[in-house]
Amino acid sequence: MSQLRWILLTLGALFIAGLAWWELRRPRQAPREGPEPRDPPREPALSLPQMRAREPVRELPVMQIRDAAEPVAVVVPAPVITTPPVVEPVVEWPPEATRRILALRILAVGERFAGRSLRQALAAEGFMHGRLSIFHKAGSDSRAVLSAASLTQPGSFELATMDTQRYGGLNLFAVLPGPLPTAETFEELLSCARNLNERLQGVVQDERGEALTPERIAALREEFAAAAADPPP
Repeated sequence: MSQLRWILLTLGALFIAGLAWWELRRPRQAPREGPEPRDPPREPALSLPQMRAREPVRELPVMQIRDAAEPVAVVVPAPVITTPPVVEPVVEWPPEATRRILALRILAVGERFAGRSLRQALAAEGFMHGRLSIFHKAGSDSRAVLSAASLTQPGSFELATMDTQRYGGLNLFAVLPGPLPTAETFEELLSCARNLNERLQGVVQDERGEALTPERIAALREEFAAAAADPPP
């Protein structure tokens, strides 16, 4: 019992001694009033580009602008257009005793043909004013294949006054034998008469004044074919 008392007294003394030691040590430490302050976060420093001294401005080369030279007029020679010389058809008709005539007529209907329109129509078909003061159409050898005269006597055309005149009709004819065979000459005569009539708006007739119907054309072909087979003496 007494031994236990001593043990408790010893423990109490040690407790008091430890408490006194703790109290003596406590004022030496700095009082803590909360968590230690931390440095505020630093923002990354902005790095500005390094400034360098400006280089001296180099002098640019001075360009001298001269006055533009006055344009020089270049004279280009005009092209020389050479037109073939106009060759008048050669009229070589056989003697009257041996010649034959193929003829068709273009008759004006209502109003007479104006001279200017008639001249232009003939020129469009290749006719030229020539011998005997009438118009002729030449072949490849320059010899007259067809001829055109006025139905009004004397049948000639005066170029100086033709455009102011009026004409009742046109006489187209070919003199055989000529540059072309008879059958070919008739076809050329027929084609030319039709083309002229399209421009003049008249009526195409045979040499006797009859209408040139398909039947009449066929009869003329037969007639000329027979005449070609039996040439005159």
